[in-house]
Amino acid sequence: MIRLEGLHKGFGSRQILKGVDLEIPVGQTTVVFGVSGGGKSTIIKHIVGLLQPDKGNIYVDDVRVNGADEATLLAVRKKVGFLFQNGALFDSMNIRDNVAFPIVEHQNLSEEEIEKIVDEKLNMVGLRPDDVKKLYPDELSGGMRKRAGLARTLALEPDIILYDEPTSGLDPVTSDKITQMIRMLQRDLGVTSILISHDIKESFKAGDFFVMLYDGKIIETGDKEHFQTTDNPVIQQFIHARAEGPIQFD
Repeated sequence: MIRLEGLHKGFGSRQILKGVDLEIPVGQTTVVFGVSGGGKSTIIKHIVGLLQPDKGNIYVDDVRVNGADEATLLAVRKKVGFLFQNGALFDSMNIRDNVAFPIVEHQNLSEEEIEKIVDEKLNMVGLRPDDVKKLYPDELSGGMRKRAGLARTLALEPDIILYDEPTSGLDPVTSDKITQMIRMLQRDLGVTSILISHDIKESFKAGDFFVMLYDGKIIETGDKEHFQTTDNPVIQQFIHARAEGPIQFD
């Protein structure tokens, strides 16, 4: 469903991606590990055309995203839900209008139909519609904002969901709830997901397939058991957060 071929990207004199080749398994949750500023978010921004590569290609359902016209990009983006790190809710809109926003923008539905979808998606992420629809983002806890953002992400029933640090800034209990939600959505909806996270514990619970990005390239892929038992020193240092070795953390 998603394929990256020889992806290069730099910002100024700094090269972030140096030839990323990756195929994302369909219907699974793929976790991308890597150090801060190493290019993980850069990869997923390329998938939806928010960034254009200096070299290489990105394909979604065999449609080349880089260099695509606006109509093609719009069609691709309708298939992809993007949960940003902070939820990216509109502060000036209540939760009902936030979740309804992509429906209003992309579909011609009645108010009754929109309301039904909003309620359905809020229920899906464990929020009671009657309790939260009239509230504004700053009236919600961090975990509730993440879930409301996820409800909006689900509004157009995407085939692909991109999660950028979904548990960042959350307490362990709330992080676990978000992880369970990611697993539930993958299982019940059959979506293909890409998860970027520094939370090793929650990532191993959420993911099916794992990728290590280091020095601008993919250096290892595999399942949970492979990543936990590999003798690759970069992965071992990242997972166990040892101080010695080649990785310098921010």
